[in-house]
Amino acid sequence: MRRGYGQFCPVAKAAEVIGDRWSLLVLREMLYGNRHFNDISRGVPLMSRALLVQRLKELEKAGVVMSHEKDTGKGYEYLLTPAGEALRPIIEAMGVWAQQWGSEQIASEDLDDALLMWGMRRRINLEAIPVQKIVLQLDFRGLTRGRKTQRSWWLMIEDSEVDVCQKDPGFEVDVLISADLSAFSHVWMGFTPLNLALEQGSISFEGDRNFIRQIPTWLYLNGEWRYGMGLDHSATQLIQANKRVAAECSQGFGA
Repeated sequence: MRRGYGQFCPVAKAAEVIGDRWSLLVLREMLYGNRHFNDISRGVPLMSRALLVQRLKELEKAGVVMSHEKDTGKGYEYLLTPAGEALRPIIEAMGVWAQQWGSEQIASEDLDDALLMWGMRRRINLEAIPVQKIVLQLDFRGLTRGRKTQRSWWLMIEDSEVDVCQKDPGFEVDVLISADLSAFSHVWMGFTPLNLALEQGSISFEGDRNFIRQIPTWLYLNGEWRYGMGLDHSATQLIQANKRVAAECSQGFGA
């Protein structure tokens, strides 16, 4: 950890524990339920694995994380201590603050389709998903990292389990989502209404019409982050508008 602030102020002491670069994001991943090193690493793709090892050790020394060897004897499982779990409302409040006071424009250098898919994997409305296996293909264009400008991903949902694949799993696709990465990221974050993106053509759905109507509910594309935080008081109207436009758009595609 960095050198202390030389103050007995509680805010300073807290900052000494969680104020290092990446520490808050590592804790965010653990608060989302990620316990294994590789899972935590996927949520912070720009953080080197060596630095992640270091941060986990520091957080463990500070008493907010504990580790124990896996039953297989290979690797470790990382868990939050009561002190670590007590950080949940603080970290969630930081997200609320950023949504309310931060920019509603995602910079092109911050766009990351892998991070988006990892985030979607853990934030799916499983209660609304039908009993059978659902396979969604997402074709993103407008990528800004690396050499590729477009890439496909697959979401497989079955028995409350969600898997993300970067290679075609070989199953029939129920709904194909074609989208500009920036547009989809803005919709997912609640910065842009889905109905506007659909009307502009930056996002489109193709496949089973009944499933298409439910996609906004399954993937939380109705601006849930914002009105769930009390930042948007037009939730009902937004949901109804998105469902209406999604239904209209689905009429243009085959079942």
